[in-house]
Amino acid sequence: MNLTGNELLQVFEALANPHRMRIVSSLREGRKYVSELAREVRMSRPLLYMHLHRMEIAGLVSARLELSDDGKAKKYYELTEFELLLTPDAISDAVRTLTDKNAAETSTLEEE
Repeated sequence: MNLTGNELLQVFEALANPHRMRIVSSLREGRKYVSELAREVRMSRPLLYMHLHRMEIAGLVSARLELSDDGKAKKYYELTEFELLLTPDAISDAVRTLTDKNAAETSTLEEE
C-alpha cells in the first residue's frame, strides 16, 4: 500500500481510536450492515456513522446500499484490503509528498 504523506496521516488518524480499531476487528469477520455493526461494537448508529465516515475517507472501509427481501434499504460496510509496512524509509518517502502547512515547515527545518 503506497500512500502519500497526507493519505498515510489519514490512515494513522483513522486507526488512532479504540472504537475504530474495534470496527476493523468486527469487519474482519465479514461485511455487516450498520445496525448489526452498531450492536456488535455497542455504539449508537449516529456515532458509528461518524467513525465509519472517517475510515471511509482513509480508504479502510467501503459501503454499499442494498435492498433486503422485505424492501428495506440496508447499508453494508466491509473492510478494504490493506496492508501497511511501516518503516523509517516509508515514512521518509511519505514526508516528501506532504502538502499541508506543517510539511513546508518540516522541509525548511530539514534543509537547515
